[in-house]
Amino acid sequence: MIDPITNSEQAIALENEFGAFNYKPLSVVLEKGEGVFVWDVEGNRYYDFLSAYSAVNQGHCHPKIIKALNDQASILTLTSRAFHNNVLGEYEKYICEYFGYDRVLPMNSGVEGGETAVKLARHWGYEVKGIPANQAKIIFVEGNFWGRTLAAISSSTDPDCTIDFGPFMPGYEIIRYNDLEALEKAVKDPNVAAFMFEPIQGEAGVVVPDEGYLKGVRRICSENNVLMIADEVQTGIGRTGKILACDYEDVKPDLLILGKALSGGVLPVSAVLSSDEVMLTLKPGQHGSTFGGNPLACRVAMAALEVIKEEELAEKAYHLGEVFRGRMQELVHKYEVVELVRGKGLLNAIVIQPFGDNTAKDVCVRLMEMGLLAKQTHDHIIRFAPPLVITEAQIHACADIIDQAIGSML
Repeated sequence: MIDPITNSEQAIALENEFGAFNYKPLSVVLEKGEGVFVWDVEGNRYYDFLSAYSAVNQGHCHPKIIKALNDQASILTLTSRAFHNNVLGEYEKYICEYFGYDRVLPMNSGVEGGETAVKLARHWGYEVKGIPANQAKIIFVEGNFWGRTLAAISSSTDPDCTIDFGPFMPGYEIIRYNDLEALEKAVKDPNVAAFMFEPIQGEAGVVVPDEGYLKGVRRICSENNVLMIADEVQTGIGRTGKILACDYEDVKPDLLILGKALSGGVLPVSAVLSSDEVMLTLKPGQHGSTFGGNPLACRVAMAALEVIKEEELAEKAYHLGEVFRGRMQELVHKYEVVELVRGKGLLNAIVIQPFGDNTAKDVCVRLMEMGLLAKQTHDHIIRFAPPLVITEAQIHACADIIDQAIGSML
């Protein structure tokens, strides 16, 4: 029996002794969350400006989502797909109507959603498009990130994800992001089944493509009988100021991948939505998951999606994103080290030029010391993604903290 954790040093020491070193977190140990705030084991309060990589869009421990979790957990949690359960069909109808698709395939993690989409696209390519056996190709873009399974890292251009993990998945081709000419050229190959991309690249540093890129992708895919796969695991469910980032250009992907905030950060839940044409190529035994579609996850996901609409969190994110980027733009003019700000809704980033011995990570450490938790991506970018329940007054308070943190380091 392990004694209760009473301080940060004890918790970190246990992780260092018994855990793998596949993450390098900031030295804060959290034990409680509510709304936009989290508390460490010493009782210090922080603004959460990462939202568990946008999984906690609805805020920490949202009461409606927790009630759905507790209510269902006391009745039935898991049946596996060997049997029907009384919640799955209700959830499938709800989410399909919510996003406007014919069918959904429920999974658990975001990377499983990506794997599912790739499998579906390949299967459709053979069954419907008529690609010769084992010749299907999927087109990806530089800077993409959809997880760290072997299939996911096979599409990565990040050396940390690929060095010493090969050999990699065949049938992948990587082109430049935000480059419609490159996509037009790539899909001329008749063996291309799909193009998979993020409408805004999150882990790459909140990279927003040019206006018209999404419409261009839709047009090119349609003209060449190639499936458009939108990875909205991070950008979807209100984060960017729309229910989906693709809504900014009114385009509908052939396959939509969702995860993270699909459960409000309460459970691992993901989903792939698509048409009858794509989804009905799949036959029993060709894909599955013991936990996928479990009644507990279904109840939680429905509650999480209801919260987004009932509290108008996408609309709120749109407005507050304008406020936040306005405040960050002031820092671009105030501090030479702040190179630029970019983003949509409440998915934003600032690019920091190295100054002295300081990098973006050092700024994140200073922010932590001042009561705001954010995380760098790469050495020079800080991503800011607070829960969408944040208020305008809190946005300004956090912008003040960011201002003061950078100013104190110069």
